[in-house]
Amino acid sequence: MRDVRDRLGEWQHAVRTARGWRRHAIAFAAGALANLAMAPFLFAPILFLSLPVLVWLIDDAAARPGVREEGMRSAAISGWWFGFGYFLFGLFWIGEAFLVEADKFGWLLPFAVTLMPAGLALFWAAAAALSVLPWRPGFQRLLVLALMLAGFEWLRGHVLTGFPWNVLGYALTGPSVFLQSAGLLGIYGLTLIAVPIFGAPLVMMGDVSAGAARRRAGLRAALVVAAPLLLLAGYGIARIETAPTGHVDGVKIRIVQPSIPQREKWLPEKQGAIFQEHLDLSVRTAAGERDDLAGITHVVWPEAAMPFLPLEHPEALEAIGATLPEGVMLLTGALRREPAAAPDGMAAPQAYRAFNSLMVFDSGGALHSVYDKTHLVPFGEYLPWQAALEAVGLEQLTRMRGGFTEGVIPRPTLAVPRLPPVGSLICYEAIFPGVGAASRARPGLLLNVTNDGWFGNTTGPRQHFHQARVRAVEEGLTLVRVANNGISAVVGPTGKIVVMLGINVKGSASSLLPISHSPPAYAVWGDGVFLLAGVLFAATLFILRIRNHST
Repeated sequence: MRDVRDRLGEWQHAVRTARGWRRHAIAFAAGALANLAMAPFLFAPILFLSLPVLVWLIDDAAARPGVREEGMRSAAISGWWFGFGYFLFGLFWIGEAFLVEADKFGWLLPFAVTLMPAGLALFWAAAAALSVLPWRPGFQRLLVLALMLAGFEWLRGHVLTGFPWNVLGYALTGPSVFLQSAGLLGIYGLTLIAVPIFGAPLVMMGDVSAGAARRRAGLRAALVVAAPLLLLAGYGIARIETAPTGHVDGVKIRIVQPSIPQREKWLPEKQGAIFQEHLDLSVRTAAGERDDLAGITHVVWPEAAMPFLPLEHPEALEAIGATLPEGVMLLTGALRREPAAAPDGMAAPQAYRAFNSLMVFDSGGALHSVYDKTHLVPFGEYLPWQAALEAVGLEQLTRMRGGFTEGVIPRPTLAVPRLPPVGSLICYEAIFPGVGAASRARPGLLLNVTNDGWFGNTTGPRQHFHQARVRAVEEGLTLVRVANNGISAVVGPTGKIVVMLGINVKGSASSLLPISHSPPAYAVWGDGVFLLAGVLFAATLFILRIRNHST
């Protein structure tokens, strides 16, 4: 035991006194290791080792003599290197998308896999730098870092359209009982409590050197860890035990995952075969036996399932109508376009607006309703300063001239016969918390269609699926998720996976539709829960400051 205590002191000293490239390497390595707390690993205990490193680096920065700006600068650099390691290893899979058409986009790969993590790391740099201002010894600094990191993670999810991928709070959503806490606090609220939980043991024990004092520090740290985890586990158990067990009457869903290689998906000579593949899989069971949709009420295809504009191909609509039995509905991702309006309100000649949509077709092949994606992917579905960048020869990955147009905001729900009001999420719209708050009315079902085939058999599609699953728990709603390739599934309102098709699996799966749960706190109040938790943390910090000054 003495060796462990001695090594903790040596480790802490080595981190605090490191300079130059060694300091940067330590921060980078700690950030990279923190990725093991994210999907698909969800090995949260790694944060007990990695987060204290960031605390000790800020300790050294805050303790440096001279003007406070020098300490903030040092903390910012360490925070940036930590964040760069975290995002570089967490988002490396983005490079796969640039290899789909390597002859056109391959040259961008090294820039994409480094510049994006470098930019996202600025949020962690800012959090570390501003932490120096109120930084004080003891447990207080964990609350300071929690407030700063959670605040800047929230900003990362909103600034410049936002990109809340692998928010730190996901570390607390692994086991099912803890996953339920996403519905209580939201992912940003979980980030707030994750910092003291994972930082407390080594930081608090490292603050003292004497044996008895360190034992007392260890007991206090154990309380900091155990108390919130027990409360969250208690809430999770209660939420799971009170979850409804029934199904929506008269509904049976069939999800179709065709696993079309992205390199083939938009080849003109493949269009007919790909469309037929979707039709054929739709009328077959998971075992591959043809049942012509007997007992099925709704078929769901993935994002942009048809590699053409279906509303401009009557023969495709006829084929859909011929495939669907009477009363069966098809919900599918598809592209569409409409004439762009000229300034005088008339249609502009040979000008169109393109939409990435979710369409609902009835058993006659007629369009019943449509949702247009509202949260588009920068550089994937549109270019900032589109006209100027296209003029110099740049394209977004989808190569849609002029880019896609965003749909109506706030997001409308889709009315589909026999289904609860559908909250539609196309592709990465599922990574944004607050689905209900972003909709005109609370949905009764979440439907996420996506195409993760861009990213191969990497951690990316698995992270995407986990984040979509967390959205179901945050909202207390059943999730139907269908991917071209990736992970397709029906997920209950507590995150329980009912049926699933894994990466590179071609086929279909059928399921009854679980009834959704009552709205949890986050579904009702959204980020107001996070704001309230932040106020409580700030109040606790203030009380500790007053108590320390009085003693």
